[in-house]
Amino acid sequence: MADTEIDAIRALLGSKPRPIGWSERRQRLDEVGSTWPIASDVKCDAVDCDGVPGEWSLVSGSDASRVLLYFHGGGYCSGSIQSHRRMVTEAGRAAQSRALAIDYRRAPEHPYPAAHEDALTAWRFLRKQGIPAANIAVGGDSAGGNLALGLIGRLRAEGEQLPGCAWLVSPWTDLTMSGTTLDTKDATDPLIHRAYLAELADAYAPSPIDRRDPLISPLFADLAGFPPLLIQVGSAETLLADATRLAAAAGSDNVEVSLEIWPHMIHAWPVWNARLEDGRRALAKAGQFVRAHLQRPP
Repeated sequence: MADTEIDAIRALLGSKPRPIGWSERRQRLDEVGSTWPIASDVKCDAVDCDGVPGEWSLVSGSDASRVLLYFHGGGYCSGSIQSHRRMVTEAGRAAQSRALAIDYRRAPEHPYPAAHEDALTAWRFLRKQGIPAANIAVGGDSAGGNLALGLIGRLRAEGEQLPGCAWLVSPWTDLTMSGTTLDTKDATDPLIHRAYLAELADAYAPSPIDRRDPLISPLFADLAGFPPLLIQVGSAETLLADATRLAAAAGSDNVEVSLEIWPHMIHAWPVWNARLEDGRRALAKAGQFVRAHLQRPP
């Protein structure tokens, strides 16, 4: 069943090949990401997070005092609240919390550090609402996972309280692109290839920016003191080594880290959870992780 379902998702992606222009690429990701609508019991509300667009989502019975702050993927150049709405709303359901999706500024119009500034603004917006840091989980897929790690690094550097945990799906952690699976998994990954990543990196962190900067490539960061991490990655991803090396680095720095490698799964597979059982299972495990690590209300 799982193989049949992931093959159907591969066929969906193959039916809409990646166009050339940024506008067309963004439209394509919005289309394939929102193929299936959100569940009928989800309530969504747009919110201005002190100048950064966001969207709250909540299902009945969830604890509104706890928040999943989520940054979408798309290589810093595409992706949106729309493309990831189904994934984020179902992640909030699984975590039994509110979810806040963020529409951070995208490259090439807004290169580094625009997205990082928006992430920090969104975090401080939540804190100004009176939500304790221990009641907030940060999450993201692909570039969004990179952004979540960068936010934690910035908070730690500035002596601020850190989130209760972080959930990372298919995180892009190394913009120097030194991972071996960029080559060994190239034939099995339908989405992410070296030339495409190089184009995204050039748009987001153009020369002479040092891409080994820990805020750009968190694989090279000192992760000591980071909150518990859950890393989920598919076995069919060129970014597999970005995830496994991050897990090893976090463990070496004495961070509590859980690494899940999902057989046959592709990049950011929980996006298609509506028709993919392993997408729903991954979200359920993420929800369990978030519930276990966020502070309970008094």
